[in-house]
Amino acid sequence: MSDHGFSDAERQALYRAIAERRDMRHFAGGSVAPEVMARLLRAAHQAPSVGLMQPWRFVRITTPALRQGIHGLVEAERVRTAEALGERADAFMKLKVEGVLECAELWVAALMDGREQYIFGRRTLPEMDLASLACAIQNLWLAARAEGLGLGWVSLFEPAALARLLGMPDGAKPLAVLCLGPVHEFYPAPMLVQEGWAQEKPLSEMIFENHWGQQP
Repeated sequence: MSDHGFSDAERQALYRAIAERRDMRHFAGGSVAPEVMARLLRAAHQAPSVGLMQPWRFVRITTPALRQGIHGLVEAERVRTAEALGERADAFMKLKVEGVLECAELWVAALMDGREQYIFGRRTLPEMDLASLACAIQNLWLAARAEGLGLGWVSLFEPAALARLLGMPDGAKPLAVLCLGPVHEFYPAPMLVQEGWAQEKPLSEMIFENHWGQQP
């Protein structure tokens, strides 16, 4: 082990959080203590970002009317997604895809406006701002699991409609509705696996050597 490595217990805790992180849809109400929420947001803010642009913005939703509005946008997209799925529409509509009304904390993670001025690392890959925000969300997700809290990333919404609802400036773009809070239990496997919607693929199928498709 490198001299800079963590202790055995610390490494095991980190890998456990990664392995047991779940995209949660079922929540137990309750609340998240302010000091815990502050720790989670600090973890998100410590994520890597291209050119240190820190493109993430987090909007806390505290009014019931806004929660209902966001739930309405998600429900509308859920129906449109079902229509687009064709023969799998009925199976999709039986899935629980969000916990917007049940979670203790509701947040919207968005990309800031004015991103075009940041060129470092984005000249050929402008989508690296999105990758940076995704890293921040993952940090928050793993920290939440370590705190015993569930988090669900909801992407079923029309970005422009959500931006209007939250009064975002031109150029800002919401990427995730984040449902966060206590849960009765964590899923033992990804919910879509449990529901028979999809199966996980082995890591061996994802690794190539030297050229695309060439197995090690």
